[in-house]
Amino acid sequence: MKRKNWTTEELIVTFNLYCKIPFGTFHNRNPKVIELAKMIDRTPNAVALKLCNFASFDPYHKNRGVKGMQNASTLDRKIWEEFTNNWEEQIFESEKLLAKLQNREIETIADEQDGIISRVGEDKMREVKTRVNQNFFRQSILSNYFYRCAICNLNIPELLIASHIIPWSFNQKERLNPQNGICLCSLHDKAFDTGFIGIKTDYHIVLSKELAKMQKESYFPMYFGNYENNSMNLPDKFLPKPEFLEFHFQQKFRK
Repeated sequence: MKRKNWTTEELIVTFNLYCKIPFGTFHNRNPKVIELAKMIDRTPNAVALKLCNFASFDPYHKNRGVKGMQNASTLDRKIWEEFTNNWEEQIFESEKLLAKLQNREIETIADEQDGIISRVGEDKMREVKTRVNQNFFRQSILSNYFYRCAICNLNIPELLIASHIIPWSFNQKERLNPQNGICLCSLHDKAFDTGFIGIKTDYHIVLSKELAKMQKESYFPMYFGNYENNSMNLPDKFLPKPEFLEFHFQQKFRK
């Protein structure tokens, strides 16, 4: 039987899944892989192999020697490049395609995530897009860090934040880039956002002088001191870009 070529739409929703599940779960027994395979009429093994193809383009995995299948296609690379060059548009496109495969309206997904959207027309669609994309960013970041804070290992999803390295308002192009996110608990997210904690380009955690003044306080060792100079927990894909960390260190960190 002649092998069926992958379509652009199939690759887009498969890349969507690539962003949302850990690298170590790219196999044909993963329920999410099985679910997507059914929706696009592919075998779970075919979807798992395509996920590995995408991993072969990730600089982090390239450095680890991940090669993917030998016949990774030009279209695979094109999809990777389209996402990494325009996260905002491609995320929303992938979520719309996924909603269509699930026989759902994209607006209903946004409603479930953030409450009823009261606006209408173009304003409503802009709000839907923002909410859908923000939810995608959160899913991808928390998944990449195995639903654990990159500093303290807390693993209660309700207390975890998809923290931006370069703040949302500073850089529209990178605001949804998974390499611009770190999974942090609520406390360490706030400390990172306000500059009491920094992360160097070698991924080591540093404490500001202002925070270090609190070292005699009873809370200091448990919540801050124990992590100073430790390496943050690294994700299994989309490693934070050093230039993003340097930006945060220069612009936000309380030296």
